[in-house]
Amino acid sequence: MIDITKISGIGPFIKETKQLNDFNSRDLFKIESNNKAFLVVNKNTIELRTDNKLGKLLINKYESVMESRYFGCGGLEIVSSADQLEPAELEDLIRLSYNLTKNL
Repeated sequence: MIDITKISGIGPFIKETKQLNDFNSRDLFKIESNNKAFLVVNKNTIELRTDNKLGKLLINKYESVMESRYFGCGGLEIVSSADQLEPAELEDLIRLSYNLTKNL
């Protein structure tokens, strides 16, 4: 999995862990200034905000990318184990998500 603290362009954030049940939890990464989530890390997936056109493009291009359950049509859910996206692409998407969320 990716280390958020090593991605340039990400400002102050808060990490919250939510226990979903006895076996599953998820980490919510929220922007410190507005307390809005920009990244959700589940056991097998990550979810982030994105631009609608870019989201549609990535969903059509990769089998491991789908519409986010957490963010809805404004986000993507990416299966972590599929490794279809390069680490640099994933970092760019997380940075984009942070910047989109910062302006909400």
